[in-house]
Amino acid sequence: MTKKERYGFVISWFQEHAPDAETELIFDDTYQLLVAVILSAQCTDKRVNMTTPALFAKYPSIKDLANAEYETLFDIIKSISFPGNKTRHLIGMAQMVEEKFNGQIPLRVEELIQLPGVGRKTANVITSVVDNQPNMAVDTHVFRVAARIGLTTNAKTPLAAEKQLVKHLPTNLIYIAHHWLILHGRYICVARNPKCFECGLKPACKFYSIRNNNLKILEKP
Repeated sequence: MTKKERYGFVISWFQEHAPDAETELIFDDTYQLLVAVILSAQCTDKRVNMTTPALFAKYPSIKDLANAEYETLFDIIKSISFPGNKTRHLIGMAQMVEEKFNGQIPLRVEELIQLPGVGRKTANVITSVVDNQPNMAVDTHVFRVAARIGLTTNAKTPLAAEKQLVKHLPTNLIYIAHHWLILHGRYICVARNPKCFECGLKPACKFYSIRNNNLKILEKP
């Protein structure tokens, strides 16, 4: 199967089986999404969704968060991974938005990555989810799944994987392709013991092809 055929199969399958894929983070606006994504680094969306209601009740706007006291915010998010760093990042992010961007969260990757706690992956998530911009956020799930299927080849870094995916995906589908791959990696193509026999992408998957061939060899008398 050529790379073009592989991409075509994967896209068609997801369009049929996951046409409405979206982030599992719960949010009402760009401010809430940005906070949630910052908190989600090395933490589950489930845990973030359990934590953010109290945070947003206490700090309903970016201005409120900019004026937060470290100890109070830390106490709210202490169940999240790396709460100390994330407390500092959230307050610093909100203060920069207030001071540098007139209280408006920017929607350009180049500006978002200036904010504390916001890397390229987070900026790509924000711009693609809020504005459907053709930006591909590559986290550990996307990185793993894309490589296993064969959508990326010899990509050693998330940025390298991002560039390959953006090159081969139709521009109008990049924003949703992130959700296709991350959810597939979260529930089917898991890191350990991927659920290959439940997966509809088997016909196009390099990993499954190799794994299946190895099993056949082992089963030979």
